[in-house]
Amino acid sequence: MYSCSRNPVTGKREVMLMSEGQESAMGKEYDPSVIASYGLYDDKTIQDFINDKGKEMGAISHRPDLDYQFRVLDSPVINAFAVPGGYIYFTRGILAHFSNEAEFMGVLGHEIGHVTARHSAKQYSKSMLAQVGMMAGVVFSEDFRNFADAASQGIGILFLKYSRDNESESDKLGVVYSTEVGYDSHKMADFFKTLSRLSEARGQSLPDFLSTHPNPANRYEDVHQMTDKLQSVTKNQAFTVNRDKYLRLIDGLVYGEDPRQGFAENNTFYHPGLKFQFPFPRGWNLANSPSQVQIAPKDGKALIIFSLAQGSSLDQAAQAEVQAGKLQVVETNKLQVNGANAIAMISDQVPTDANGQATGKPIRILTYFIQRDNFIYKIHGMALKTDFNTYYSNFQQTAKGFAGLTDPAKLNVKPERIKIASASSNTTLRNALTSNGIPSDRLNELAILNGMELTDQLQKGTLFKVVSDAATRSTKNTPTNNPENSRAIDKDQKSDKKPRRIGG
Repeated sequence: MYSCSRNPVTGKREVMLMSEGQESAMGKEYDPSVIASYGLYDDKTIQDFINDKGKEMGAISHRPDLDYQFRVLDSPVINAFAVPGGYIYFTRGILAHFSNEAEFMGVLGHEIGHVTARHSAKQYSKSMLAQVGMMAGVVFSEDFRNFADAASQGIGILFLKYSRDNESESDKLGVVYSTEVGYDSHKMADFFKTLSRLSEARGQSLPDFLSTHPNPANRYEDVHQMTDKLQSVTKNQAFTVNRDKYLRLIDGLVYGEDPRQGFAENNTFYHPGLKFQFPFPRGWNLANSPSQVQIAPKDGKALIIFSLAQGSSLDQAAQAEVQAGKLQVVETNKLQVNGANAIAMISDQVPTDANGQATGKPIRILTYFIQRDNFIYKIHGMALKTDFNTYYSNFQQTAKGFAGLTDPAKLNVKPERIKIASASSNTTLRNALTSNGIPSDRLNELAILNGMELTDQLQKGTLFKVVSDAATRSTKNTPTNNPENSRAIDKDQKSDKKPRRIGG
């Protein structure tokens, strides 16, 4: 039902399909999907910092009564986003690229601005939640998305692009909110320059923050101008930056892909924490999330899904899958896969609507249930029934290749982490990075990470970011076949203790 409500920021009446109560309910509904898709980064000090700053800013916003929730996501992608109801998310990837508290506070104010101005609710009203599908949008073709529901349910709203007017309004609110709590919002504009440099370094591949937040060319200048105007009339002239304090906060933060959570190399997926490996077809894209691994060819006409199965035995797991998926079993076979007990099952599935009416073409699925180390894993290989035979050997080779991981080189791999160094003398950033073991092919990457140019002068004692083990892990040897798509099926802690089970 259409309703007319007053916008908390502008005071204007707007037609909305979503009430404020529905916004809060939607946030609670989407939050588990976000966590399942990304995983949470477990660092109490960083989480407490974001909670404290978030609550402080929420309290002076246009919607101070919202129960704001703040999450740090265990993802290397550079992104921050908000969902209706006051749920705000920062990836560890974007936290690594902030160089001071003021940059963080500006982006925090920007995201809270999306919530207070009800931008997501507006997008909902305009689009009626057109599904955008996170993983599926990366891995699968449009045809395949019609019947593959893996990882695409419940999170489309997160990736609806805001209009330029929405972005401009949130930029203004970011300036207003961060200035009101005492921070220098000029640094927010500086961070936009860092994002632009990342975009240029990647060619056509935008950082996720820019891909979901359209970036007008004059945005950098606009934020500086808004800041100048606001700072000229405010009584508080001592605007906070807190560079050193922030850098010490992120000292030890995992940087980039975390191979402990699973990584792909030479068409094999390795999981050091759970000590398994399996091959996947050459040329197929792999997407790794906390709950499952998805693998698909570029044409999107097939899909392999690896995850944990439900049930305490192979038979229970197979039965649970048949019931949950309303599968029509064609055949089953008990066998062993590299010494592990397993069940192989071929089944058909016909997509139906709520009334049980067929809505698409039949899908044929080859499923292997494999029991190993007190876990039951399942490997689905699926395609349209008419295409199944084309991909059957790919499905079977992946499932039959599942095995334990014993290679010490793979088991002992560790992630890179942010390390905060101090300039030992007056020098350039280039010299400081080189003296800390950063190889030449990563100097530009580290300059962007620091929000600086290689020619910038550092005074003795100036703190700056480097990454641990950078000298032995240059960009040419990073252990992933697709850094844009690879993610974690399990979440490691800041220490190197054994990860929790998949989806745990």
